[in-house]
Amino acid sequence: MKFILIVFGTIFTALGVIGIFIPLLPTTPFLLLAAACYARSSRRFHHWLFHNRLFGSYVRNYLEQSAMSLRSKILALILLWATILGAVVYFLDALWLRILLMAIAAGVTVHLLLLKTLRNKPSI
Repeated sequence: MKFILIVFGTIFTALGVIGIFIPLLPTTPFLLLAAACYARSSRRFHHWLFHNRLFGSYVRNYLEQSAMSLRSKILALILLWATILGAVVYFLDALWLRILLMAIAAGVTVHLLLLKTLRNKPSI
């Protein structure tokens, strides 16, 4: 069972990383699934995910505090809306699909804005 959870955790991590570049593929749920799989199967992989240079703090902040940094929120919203608007304006002809994508983007925006925003503490 541990091997299966490690495999699924690795697949979810890969999908989460791909989701960084493709806003229609959700990054956060895949990384959270990976964390759950690794927590039940491998202390080493779980530690790697939580301390990864690129997204470790993102996963930790989301799980431990239900929060994101202001920089992460801004970047996520810019990439989300740029991709959605680009798809709606240049690639999609079906009105129902345009409306669906705009509704998804609005929902994700509301979710991100409702998360707590982490502030950088001034260094002394």
